[in-house]
Amino acid sequence: MRLSRRSFIRAAAPVLLAIASVFAAACSRPLTVEQQVIASIRDMEALVEDGKSLAFMQHIDRQFVGQDGALNHDQVRALLILQLKRYQRLQAQLFPIDVIPAGDDAATATFRALVTGGPHWIPENGQVYEFRTSWHKVEGEWLLLAANWTPVNLEDVL
Repeated sequence: MRLSRRSFIRAAAPVLLAIASVFAAACSRPLTVEQQVIASIRDMEALVEDGKSLAFMQHIDRQFVGQDGALNHDQVRALLILQLKRYQRLQAQLFPIDVIPAGDDAATATFRALVTGGPHWIPENGQVYEFRTSWHKVEGEWLLLAANWTPVNLEDVL
């Protein structure tokens, strides 16, 4: 027995409606801590690539500590501005981001990033870094509280 197109649509409509409601419910669920932290990291990546240092720094807590205490918030801002002026075009390719929640308002994230820079579309310099970061949630926003990064030998990456 062959269904007409109209009969098929009537028969399939409840199934399609059920599938659509499952997708809608999945989309309305709050993001997990992991998803929220990754979204903040990805936003920071895009802001650096767009050269928006002020917006980038809004993701960094005023109490930030970098490189085991060697850098504070203002020093990171100065370093970022220096790099943006030096290279004009910074890009980062982040490798898998591993987030470990510590409750609803704290987390750590580790990842590797290939950071490249140059005055034009083709980068002149690049380096892979291993990042270890600490995050906390303040008034609904995830802020970078601490970070350490070390260069990675390309031989270790390949």
